[in-house]
Formats: sequence, structure tokens, C-alpha cells
Amino acid sequence: MPAVPGREHPLRRYLMSVKQLSVFAENKNGSIYEISKTLSDNDINIRAFSIADTQNYGILRLIVDDPRAAALALSSEGRIVSVTDVVGVQIPDVKGGLTELLRILTEAEISVEYLYAFVASDAGHANVVLRVEDNAKTEDLLVEAGFTLCTDEILKKA
Repeated sequence: MPAVPGREHPLRRYLMSVKQLSVFAENKNGSIYEISKTLSDNDINIRAFSIADTQNYGILRLIVDDPRAAALALSSEGRIVSVTDVVGVQIPDVKGGLTELLRILTEAEISVEYLYAFVASDAGHANVVLRVEDNAKTEDLLVEAGFTLCTDEILKKA
């Protein structure tokens, strides 16, 4: 990954954003089931998801074990799918774990567009998925603050 002037960080070349799928789904009975079935039929494991809805449609945000295959499978069925880079970070699975993460971001004036979290299968931490304006700046800040970032590979095992 090429260095960005003013943003060089000794770990930057090792850090990667997590790939998130956003799938538009009609707000009707069975819509989420159909998306889940498509992924299951294609041996794709859903690691985390979040749903944002309006009266007529929803956006299903997914972290899966194979984002490329998932996007292809869903697109081949005529679904509108986009892939977005988001930041994945581990936080302590304790009271106030999320609060500390948000404090650091707030003090650095990094706005969070949205986030969702899920508990990891190995005890002691939770994973948080963040959508922010500048992933590289956010990743650098979190590493400097002592947080462990997640990659697609880490989340496959979560």
C-alpha cells in the first residue's frame, strides 16, 4: 500500500480495511431470508450484519468470509450490491469498552457514519465495524492508542 504524505505509520503497510457488502433489499417478508439463502447456497459464511431500513427498502450490511464470491452470487440474482472498505477493530468485551473507542475518535474529531459490533468467538473482546470518512487516519489513530485492528482474515475466524 503506497504511503500517503503526512500519514506514514510504521505499520501502515500491514493494515487493511475490512470489506463490507451493502445489499439493497425490498422491505417485504422473506427478503432477508432470500439473501441469506443465496449466501448459504454458495458456502459463504455471514460473520456480522446490520440492517438499516426505510418504509420501502432496507440496506443489509454484511461482513462475510468471502466478499468477492458473495458480491458475485448476489449480483447474479439481480441484487444491487456494493462493496465498501470499513474499519474493523477489537475492543475489550467489558463495560465501557466501546465508550473508550468512541472517546478516542471524538477527541480526534473523527465522525462515525455508522457502526455495529459483534462478540468474537474467542473470549475477551468484541469486534466493531466502523464507517468513517478516512480509514487510514482512523486506523493509525487506533493503532497508536493500542487497539488491535481486524482484517478480513481475522474476521473470517471471529
